[in-house]
Amino acid sequence: MGELVKLLKRGNKSAMLAAIINTIISIIKGVAFMFTGNVAMFAETMHSLGDAANQFFVFIGSALSKKAPTEKYPNGFGRLVNLVLLGAVLIVGIMAFETIKEGWHHVVHPTKSGGFIINILVLAVSTILETFVLFKAMKEILHDIGVEASGPSVFAKSFANLGRAKPATKLVFMEDLVATLGGLLAIIAVVIAHFTDFHRLEGIASMLIGAMMFFVVGKVFLDNAAGVIGQADEEMENKIGALVMEDPDVKDIQDITVIKEGEDLHVELEIEVDPKLTVAAADDIKDRLEEKIMAEKGVVDVTIEFDEEDGVMTWQKRNESPAE
Repeated sequence: MGELVKLLKRGNKSAMLAAIINTIISIIKGVAFMFTGNVAMFAETMHSLGDAANQFFVFIGSALSKKAPTEKYPNGFGRLVNLVLLGAVLIVGIMAFETIKEGWHHVVHPTKSGGFIINILVLAVSTILETFVLFKAMKEILHDIGVEASGPSVFAKSFANLGRAKPATKLVFMEDLVATLGGLLAIIAVVIAHFTDFHRLEGIASMLIGAMMFFVVGKVFLDNAAGVIGQADEEMENKIGALVMEDPDVKDIQDITVIKEGEDLHVELEIEVDPKLTVAAADDIKDRLEEKIMAEKGVVDVTIEFDEEDGVMTWQKRNESPAE
């Protein structure tokens, strides 16, 4: 039990915060839907409920993925977060289907919903809360990759570096971005339907919200399917390769692979050195490089192999662009 508590403390904090807030929001929206019968509110209730369940699973998965390797599982549990996320998107997929189905029913059989003031207040408050969670997820993205930002620059830098974020943080970001946009869309639909009697618009908004949810499902599924298989991180390969080549005793890099497993990075490196070096000198080089590489964020282990210098610059050729 003590080990489980320690693991949970290391879980993705953005996911836990998002799960709590979305649970509260889904309850508020659900009550509002019961009183008003507004289909756009139904869509938002399903969306928030799906997000809450999803983000809770994400938090659990991100925590359990940090469990230390065991004798039975020597490679650790890094990919567990990807497996959990693959399961979690199924929940969003089901919610998205129900949202689109209900929206279509309202388009075919439009009915006037009541509680205009209640709908607007609930949607406005929930959208503000979703925006708060979205901003926290943006800050978490920048924290993941070690980028400093404040004020409006947080928005621009988080979007620019989304691909480098941890899987759990990326999912929270995408879900709350869609939730915020969905909330705004629902508000617009409710206002227009109320003042123009174009009640089908609420159903159309519901279908659009469901479609955005399906987009998240597709994007998250593809990202985490790659993570389960074991995806190479080319950006980190280039960064670590440049770091290694700065060492005066490294003549070339024959091969470098950085495998991303969940939030963990596993580095395998084959370098060329002077064949006249002693074993003790080579061991010193290995220790020095391991210390530098392990200092990089996310790296959990490093494997280094040596080869004698062959006079062909493999690393330089790898990094030359086709134009050059």
